[in-house]
Amino acid sequence: MRKHLVLAGGGHAHMVTLSNLNRFIEKGCQVTVIQPSEHHYYSGMGPGMLGKTYTPGEIRFATRRVAEKMGATFVLDRIDRIDAVARSVHLESGDSISYDLISCNLGSQVPQKMITGALDDIYLVKPIEGLLEAQGRILDLASRKKLSIGIVGGGPSAVEIAGNVWRLTQAPGLHPAAIRIFAKSKVMPHHPDGVRAKALVSLKSRGIEIVGGCDVTGIRTGRLTAASGRTYELDIIFVAVGVKPNPVFRESGIPTGPDGGLLVNRYLQSTAYPNMFGGGDCICFEQAPLDKVGVYAVRQNAVICHNLMAALDGTELQPFKPGGDYLLIFNLGDGRGIFYKRPILFGGRLAFIIKDYIDRKFMRRFQALEP
Repeated sequence: MRKHLVLAGGGHAHMVTLSNLNRFIEKGCQVTVIQPSEHHYYSGMGPGMLGKTYTPGEIRFATRRVAEKMGATFVLDRIDRIDAVARSVHLESGDSISYDLISCNLGSQVPQKMITGALDDIYLVKPIEGLLEAQGRILDLASRKKLSIGIVGGGPSAVEIAGNVWRLTQAPGLHPAAIRIFAKSKVMPHHPDGVRAKALVSLKSRGIEIVGGCDVTGIRTGRLTAASGRTYELDIIFVAVGVKPNPVFRESGIPTGPDGGLLVNRYLQSTAYPNMFGGGDCICFEQAPLDKVGVYAVRQNAVICHNLMAALDGTELQPFKPGGDYLLIFNLGDGRGIFYKRPILFGGRLAFIIKDYIDRKFMRRFQALEP
């Protein structure tokens, strides 16, 4: 019988596999790709889309089109549970799909435990598509009044969102916005002092306020509540408090790491189920925890593709090597960026130009599969 490969998610770590689906199908393998959207948006360009540096079409990959073009089946649905013993995936629609081999790239999500009520005028930084909805709402409101916009979180996402919201509201005919970052401790707490200093200079020079030492305990439409009891009235709220792996593995009883990510060995293979692989933000690498940054998903691409083919053929698996220090470039929203790769640190237009070149090159490589 034909082996059935299921790709759960079409994110960064599955790009090489998606571009080689024809190889799997030519070997007689049935392939199904499951994803809740027909497109996959590149998170590294998400804030730039919010600020209108990029159009949606420039930062997304047509997963459905490519999968079907290659001869695979695309299922537009969200995975609710994985029965690793019975080897079946259960979907939110109620359908189920059996598999012989599965690879998971289900990404991460922003915790919502502090949010009460509906997400009206509250925007999570993931999924990236939500930033497009936020853009439209800000443009509509800012055409009528001066907005008060808050970003909860102090990490890179919060900095990039704040900078690009500023850019968005500079358009002619719009009222400027009062933008505040609410950081539990300080901005960029896990980055070198030099990176933090450059981010603060950029934000403050544009009038973006930093509310440090603010432990936000409650969020509802129009209002933040801090642990101190103080409240802040806001028109738009972004939540950028750090991401957690998709909870489907823990809820399915599949071994996970401390953060809830699929626990994988050095072959990016489940420690309990040899026919299950994974990459990106949804995994916990058994040998050493990996930062939730896209560079690791990109580095995992070729390894996952190789190991899925090897698992089908019964040949030797390839270990994943995380590599050394990785490059970080932040988009500050004003045509400038911050470039950091130990020991090199600089800011300005050149930093953004380099980021823009790298990001566009990455997208062009895989968008070339779409026509």
